Formats: sequence, structure tokens, C-alpha cells
Amino acid sequence: MRVYVAGPITLGDYPTNIRNAINAGLELLKLGHSPYIPHLDFLLVLIQPMSFEQLLEWDKNWLLLCDSLLRLPGESKGADIEEAFAREHDIPVYYSIQALTNGQGAN
Repeated sequence: MRVYVAGPITLGDYPTNIRNAINAGLELLKLGHSPYIPHLDFLLVLIQPMSFEQLLEWDKNWLLLCDSLLRLPGESKGADIEEAFAREHDIPVYYSIQALTNGQGAN
């Protein structure tokens, strides 16, 4: 399953947020899924600055290709927008890897 990992990036502890998203993606990968981790966009921004809106539009295009969205805990304007976008496009939203793996609890 292609899984979009949504969660905080800049609010709170930036390095911890990035690490949490990467760790979630790695766990999904070990379970046989194909995660998309938008938190890695920060590497692109180091070379070519992009606005929040530009990044969000790019990520929405990837989200449309995903089978589900994993929403990590924490306050995040971007993740809230991505979650709402997923719902608008009937992409299941999960709040834990366990729920996603079991196919339960999609909202």
C-alpha cells in the first residue's frame, strides 16, 4: 500500500518531527508498504527555496496517488490540510501504524 505520512514539521522540535516521520516511514517499509514522507522535502528546500503553498501543492499531487494517509500526532497546519484533502478524495486516514496494518479505524 502507498502510504502518505502526514505530521508536524516546523511546529515543536523540528529535528524530532523529521525523525518521527522517517521512523514511521521505515516501519511502514519494513511491513511491506511504500511510504511517501513529505518531511524529506526539507532537503529540496536546502537547494531550491519553495513556499509553504508550493510544497503543499506538490505534496497534494503525491497524496492523490496514495492508498491511505497516516496522520502522526501533533499540531500541524500542513498535516491538517493534507488530512482534509485526503478525506475530500476518499483516501482513508489512519492514526496509527497498527490500525493501518489491520485495516481498522480508518476515518
